[in-house]
Amino acid sequence: MDDIVSANGVNCKRNGVKDSSLETCWPEKKKPVEATSLSSGSSDIEEESSVECPKPVANQRRKRSKADEIKADKTKSSRKRKCEDKEKKQRSSVKKRATTWKEEEVVDDDEKKCEQELQVVPFIKATSRSRSKNADSGDAWLVGNEIDVSASSSRSESELSDSHLKTEYFNDCRSMTRSLKADLGELAICHQCSKGERRYLFICTFCEERLYCFPCIKKWYPHLSTDDVLEKCPFCRGTCNCCTCLHSSGLIETSKRKLDKYERFYHLRYLIVAMLPFLKKLCKAQDQEIETEAKVQGSMASQVDISESLCSNEERVFCNHCATSIVDLHRSCPKCSYELCLNCCQEIRGGWLSERQECQLQFEYKGSRYVHGEDAEPSSSSVSEDETTNPSIKWNADKNGSIPCAPKELGGCGDSVLELKRILPVTWMSDLEQKAKTFLASYSINPSMSYCKCSSDLEMSMKRRAASRNESSDNFLYSPDSFDVLKQEELLHFQEHWSKGEPVIVRNALNNTAGLSWEPMVMWRALCENVDSASSSTMSDVKAIDCLANCEVKINTRCFFEGYSKGRRYDNFWPEMLKLKDWPPSDKFENLLPRHCDEFISALPFQEYSDPRSGILNIATKLPEGLLKPDLGPKTYIAYGTSDELGRGDSVTKLHCDMSDAVNILMHTTEVTLSEEQMSAVKDLKQKHKEQNEKELQEEMFAIEALKQKHKQQIEKELQEQNGLEGEEVVSDEIVIYDETGGALWDIFRREDVPKLEEYLRKHCKEFRHTFCSPVTKVYHPIHDQTCFLTVEHKRKLKAEFGIEPWTFVQKLGEAVFIPAGCPHQVRNLKSCTKVAVDFVSPENIDECLRLTDEFRQLPKNHKAREDKLEIKKMVIYAVEQALKEVETLLLDRS
Repeated sequence: MDDIVSANGVNCKRNGVKDSSLETCWPEKKKPVEATSLSSGSSDIEEESSVECPKPVANQRRKRSKADEIKADKTKSSRKRKCEDKEKKQRSSVKKRATTWKEEEVVDDDEKKCEQELQVVPFIKATSRSRSKNADSGDAWLVGNEIDVSASSSRSESELSDSHLKTEYFNDCRSMTRSLKADLGELAICHQCSKGERRYLFICTFCEERLYCFPCIKKWYPHLSTDDVLEKCPFCRGTCNCCTCLHSSGLIETSKRKLDKYERFYHLRYLIVAMLPFLKKLCKAQDQEIETEAKVQGSMASQVDISESLCSNEERVFCNHCATSIVDLHRSCPKCSYELCLNCCQEIRGGWLSERQECQLQFEYKGSRYVHGEDAEPSSSSVSEDETTNPSIKWNADKNGSIPCAPKELGGCGDSVLELKRILPVTWMSDLEQKAKTFLASYSINPSMSYCKCSSDLEMSMKRRAASRNESSDNFLYSPDSFDVLKQEELLHFQEHWSKGEPVIVRNALNNTAGLSWEPMVMWRALCENVDSASSSTMSDVKAIDCLANCEVKINTRCFFEGYSKGRRYDNFWPEMLKLKDWPPSDKFENLLPRHCDEFISALPFQEYSDPRSGILNIATKLPEGLLKPDLGPKTYIAYGTSDELGRGDSVTKLHCDMSDAVNILMHTTEVTLSEEQMSAVKDLKQKHKEQNEKELQEEMFAIEALKQKHKQQIEKELQEQNGLEGEEVVSDEIVIYDETGGALWDIFRREDVPKLEEYLRKHCKEFRHTFCSPVTKVYHPIHDQTCFLTVEHKRKLKAEFGIEPWTFVQKLGEAVFIPAGCPHQVRNLKSCTKVAVDFVSPENIDECLRLTDEFRQLPKNHKAREDKLEIKKMVIYAVEQALKEVETLLLDRS
């Protein structure tokens, strides 16, 4: 696992500036370093426990010891010429020799292993340092960048006279450790593990405070050498992953760009301009309801008295019929407290209120053999879907516009008349609208010029081809580098693409971070050490989703992460794809992993939009304190993956559509390679799956044939269309390029293509499989059900039949993908991946958020996507209020 992290996730940049000191001592990739056990009485290094930071050394001007001279030599001090001459002499001696030393008997087993790893350190300059894997039958000699391995089958006793070359450095290490313990006493312990006995300690010459032991350096920082730690320890680099640091927040600066007063004023005005039209719509709907209530009471609209509904800030008020969030005016039953939103009131008066029946989706379990392409087990129980429909329930408004409480069948009492209630103060929204109008009339800003140069061949480095649509100008996606996004002009460039509903891919987002390890085992260790003993025992197991059966399974945490790096398989060699379910819980991510949360936020590009804490253009951040806020993340997605498309049981996020905008960063990857034996077995099983699919589709065709007489003309027409498509060969351009840094394959559809996409999914729904690998037999909403994943073959058929295709691209390690609200998308992991995502709400996509809110309220009662978790209407109101307050403060400061 350490080797994988070293190959994939090492970051040599801090705060956007390249650290040249890391470059000079970067380990070569010719041979990976094997982990060496240094613990006494155990087969591996001990798991680290909670850490206490040692206090600063009191005697900073103590007499320099031999260990101090070696420490200074490692930092290239010009004052130590004697050590440099000595090192040259030792290097010269090494070059002349072609044999290895005989291991000393006086050193215990743990120290021998330490020496095998550190013996080459004195002979190689930091500018040309390299490492080699120590073989069991020989020692590795490193001279410059060359590796020479010699056998050690027999060694004469005379060679012991030269053993001082091997042990002198360790004598120096022992001297350094003894000197540190003499000066620090009990504080001479490792910052990572709080242990000091029987360990070689290295003090950081940058802070002159923190020490790290060799076992911890090797296990938790495989990309750093002991020289690197002497020069600048992990804490000073901002990458320390000890328990204390991982549970601390505020250790790094998360904001990458400070806004001056003019920029803040410009952004706030931009926000108010974008939101004012939606605030007007909300006010207009409330005014119409007040006028209706005036007719019911037989009075003027200005004379209508609206009583306040009692609810706290920590309480969400939802419509009992459509589950939409209620912001202000609504109707409530005085007898049973049944509450109805204004949209439902208008639908009842118009006579088009739709009944929300419950989902009846049930998938038949046909046995484990069926999942792998065999026939269904005879003992499997047959589950049929309840197709019965409830009789239509009448719920009509009176002629004067008043609405009775819902019938008992719909959850009401059916007796009382619903009364008009309010949550916010009277005229508060209308006053807010007028205040925003006045501000915009007083402060006008010239429209900004276009900064998009994507049509120019000179900007090819900032574009990525993702589609091959004919006569289309959006086949390329805007893809800037993370350093470019800090410029003001690139933010304006981003806004041009974002306002069109186009995804954006930002490259090298991790280059702006300190380089904290995102290896899952590091995160798991932090979680286990941050909870009480009762909770810690439950952390030993996690809930995961088996992608083949789409079912929840319980698995030991360590077993899951071993499969993350090495892979898992079923008995028939079919790859087992697992993904963690809500780990760690999204609402506790910032509390359980505060340091990782800060690292993720610091990696976010275009933080004016994406920052979940202080993004000035992120509407979700404008909700006042004390108000119940939606859970927008950050959230982690840890899952297995394989480069070949299996067709069944792939590690995927199925096609879906989010109500809000989102940004997703690939933080860590591990490639798992299938053996030839497994690849051969997978090939045979794929053929079985194909035969099973064809057989079941044939049976479906026979069922259609039996109904042909009843619906003759309609069925014949559909069959003719299908037969015509079967004879066509669909060829699509291959535009996706796979490379070793690619981790996940994305498909994102344009908003204008959604109607055709839904039509295709309804037509071919039975070709998809979901729970227990059973075919999808019923669709309530082809996208929001999240039961379909379009394979390569499906995407070809989609383009042939309907002429549409998604943006398709590979997300590489460290890339951030921005997904606009309302764009259906799906993801398939090409490797084991750790991704972190956060939702946000941009002013450009409020209209789409409102459209999706209305679409979700039409779903069946128990549909998982039905609840209005975003509460976009509430966000709009409070965002305008907060923006106006901030603008007033800026104007006062200017005056």
